[in-house]
Amino acid sequence: MNVGIIGAGTMGIGIAQVAATNGCKVWVYDANAKQVETATVGLEKTLTKLVDKQKISAEKMTEILANISIATELKDFKDCELVIEAIIENKEIKTKVFTELENYVSESCVLSSNTSSISITSLGAELRKPERFIGIHFFNPAPLMPLVEVIPSLLTEKTLAEKIYNLMKEWGKTPVIAKDIPGFIVNRIARPYYGEGLRIVEENIATPEQVDEAMKTLGNFKMGPFELMDLIGVDVNFAVTTTVYKDYFYDPKYKPSLLQQRMSEAKLHGRKTGKGFYDYSEGAEKPVAQKDDALYQQIFLRIISMLINEAVEAKRLGVANDEDIELAMQKGVNYPKGLLGWGKEIGYAKISETLQNLYEEYQEERYRQSPLLRKMN
Repeated sequence: MNVGIIGAGTMGIGIAQVAATNGCKVWVYDANAKQVETATVGLEKTLTKLVDKQKISAEKMTEILANISIATELKDFKDCELVIEAIIENKEIKTKVFTELENYVSESCVLSSNTSSISITSLGAELRKPERFIGIHFFNPAPLMPLVEVIPSLLTEKTLAEKIYNLMKEWGKTPVIAKDIPGFIVNRIARPYYGEGLRIVEENIATPEQVDEAMKTLGNFKMGPFELMDLIGVDVNFAVTTTVYKDYFYDPKYKPSLLQQRMSEAKLHGRKTGKGFYDYSEGAEKPVAQKDDALYQQIFLRIISMLINEAVEAKRLGVANDEDIELAMQKGVNYPKGLLGWGKEIGYAKISETLQNLYEEYQEERYRQSPLLRKMN
């Protein structure tokens, strides 16, 4: 299969690697020609490390690199059967690229976006053939993370989602099909993991390290919300939350955090800037959480209840089927268990009671329950 990738950032070159590893001929284009060169040099280094670790053979490395070509203009995509765009999260810029691309590709070429937060329907609606447009959302780093969200728009041809779903399986990925709603499955359901953690710290109930420790020890999460925000980028996480909040017509459930906004403004973006909620400079010591079992229990129950409520609401709205909701959270953000199953394990009545208590305490719509939650058992 001939595949075009627009954007040679981390995501773009990662997706190119996945396609090339699976025998596709790949063309990579970036408006900044230098970026493509930098990305291909970086990919060569990555593959060399994989050879050294005996994860792939030297022959496989040669084959992968031979499958990737640099495109100098969008016209070079004329023979592609699938084009995946992975550029800046800006609707106007993406639309401009797609409308130009339509002039060069064949009528049967599938066009797609790797966007994590922009409406697939709104991007596709600008095209002459919106029925060939679909969302294919990989997770970072694309070669390692198994999950791919496949998102048909309201205008996408009915059988296309299944075709892309099957292609992703052939590429060794774990695909799920999601409705075109803000945040799709993962970025919608995961919002309380960060949002509620931030709220707890803003209210001086606990410190970031206590919240992280509670979620790791009681929930078995690999990383606490603050460690994870530092890894993702505090600014990136804030931008996604802001987009989801705005796209849900300012639903209080997704309200961004002032603390996170101030951190973004101060350029305390986490690991990439050397300082975020934690200090990553050389010799800096990570603060040790002051252990408090009762507090840890309170933190865990509050955050997990919000997450389970989001998963139940996604089920109620048919955002995806139960299996895909469970798979998405485990394969997309490494949750230790599927949230619907976790709710059953803790007891949906307990989750409902926790949210009701929070609602009564704060008098905020943020803590309203999914109508389906009370009926679950």
